[in-house]
Amino acid sequence: MPESYPRAPFPWFGGKSRVVDVVWERFGDVRNYVEPFFGSGAVLLGRPGGAQGTETVNDLDGFVANFWRAVALSPAETWEWADSPVNEADLHARHVWLIQQMDDGFTDRLMGDPDFHDAKIAGWWVWGLCAWIGSGWCSGGGPWWPDADGKLANGNAGRGVNRQMPHLGDAGRGVNRQMPHLGDAGQGVNRQMPHIGNAGRGGPMADLAERMRHVRVACGDWGRVLGDSVTSRHGTTAVFLDPPYSDEAGHQISYRTTSGTVAHDVRDWALANGDNPLLRIALCGYAGEGHDVLVSLGWTAHGWKAKGGYGSQGDGAGRANAARETVWFSPHCLDAAHSQPELFAVRP
Repeated sequence: MPESYPRAPFPWFGGKSRVVDVVWERFGDVRNYVEPFFGSGAVLLGRPGGAQGTETVNDLDGFVANFWRAVALSPAETWEWADSPVNEADLHARHVWLIQQMDDGFTDRLMGDPDFHDAKIAGWWVWGLCAWIGSGWCSGGGPWWPDADGKLANGNAGRGVNRQMPHLGDAGRGVNRQMPHLGDAGQGVNRQMPHIGNAGRGGPMADLAERMRHVRVACGDWGRVLGDSVTSRHGTTAVFLDPPYSDEAGHQISYRTTSGTVAHDVRDWALANGDNPLLRIALCGYAGEGHDVLVSLGWTAHGWKAKGGYGSQGDGAGRANAARETVWFSPHCLDAAHSQPELFAVRP
């Protein structure tokens, strides 16, 4: 993809940026796209030709849904909160503060008001995600929490935050290094980002705001966006399913909102709907996770290797899992003989 293409704005474990082109080769030119587990949005952002037709995404995690809504509605303010240097004290203090916001019914407000969002929460969340090492950012499963005097103390297992060193592998530039289209340190963000002219919303998140302007962002259970009224009623529909890895997958990732059975439930939906000629379905997971049964029903499997990172360290399990990444495509996805290479002739 050329550099002008909007990129996933934060690291996301299990992200599919390396397999985006394969996915769209198999989906082809569809007028309806649905993604129930949106995360960092790498597949949507990598769509050839940019925004087209109807696009619906969903994520149960309120932090994810709020971030994308804030990018669409308040990109400049979101960037102002995200543009901070790496500071370990800030990392822990903001981590606690963010968990407290979710405890106060934040997700319920997202669901109750289509315009509600919080740019500060969005900016601090993505800043911390880029400064954090490994998984568990804002998962709420650690032992550290403020005591009666407001000091961070150990002793609240299961509700608080984990305490660790921030990521220092990018010259201390934190989110500035992670966000899309940012140049060398010292030249200033605005000098690096061209004004894109989308209703005056310039700045580092302007391209993301423009891309997400007409995307429908839902925040809830994955199954809510897979009914006929969202999918096949709109004609040929591409459905990209990237559920959290199942417990059997042997992953070492801590999710904030998930269940180890979600991958199984999603596979059951794929089995029940794979023969629908109006649906082109891609299901992501690990080889050996139980999804291989799909092949006997006319699905095809594409194996690929994920990018390294924290999962490549330690006992080596992450490196082994990276080589197990697979996408299963339903029978009505395009094959090589019917692919549409012209989709990739011109990237936005």
